[in-house]
Amino acid sequence: MSTRVVEVGPDRYDRWRERFDANNEGGPQRVVGVTRFPHDPLALLLVRRGGYAVGTATGSGLTTHKSGTRYVQSRTAAGGWSQQRFARRRGNQADELVGAVTEHAVRLLRGSGARGLVLGGDRTLAEAVLDDDRLAGLRDLPRRELYDLPDPRLAVLEQALARARAVRVTIEE
Repeated sequence: MSTRVVEVGPDRYDRWRERFDANNEGGPQRVVGVTRFPHDPLALLLVRRGGYAVGTATGSGLTTHKSGTRYVQSRTAAGGWSQQRFARRRGNQADELVGAVTEHAVRLLRGSGARGLVLGGDRTLAEAVLDDDRLAGLRDLPRRELYDLPDPRLAVLEQALARARAVRVTIEE
């Protein structure tokens, strides 16, 4: 048997569940798990090599946000000395990205009263931002991780908020 996870908006969940149960009475599918993320307010931190988005949210709306782009060179097929030089450049650019995102996160998230944290984008870069001691208060918050998001922009930040609020339903088929 395989399982899949469906994300349903919290305001739609009760009706969705009624329809699901009615359509699958004794059928091949059944709900085996329901996970909610009821924390409010939320801190959101999305970072990828192409950009970042940081924000806070209360309920279903963003209260503060900042998004932007930072160039981080992609891998190259060059070999030898050039490969090492490009690797150093990528490392320096990634460090600059983490530094810039950390400053925005400190400004917007520290002291926000967040009771939950949404992380997304590149796991390594997001964790590097959280390693800053000024953000220590966020590290132990309940988390919803969304590492399958595209390059962070305002629209992606809004999508991350909707997905963070969603009820995750695990269905066994």
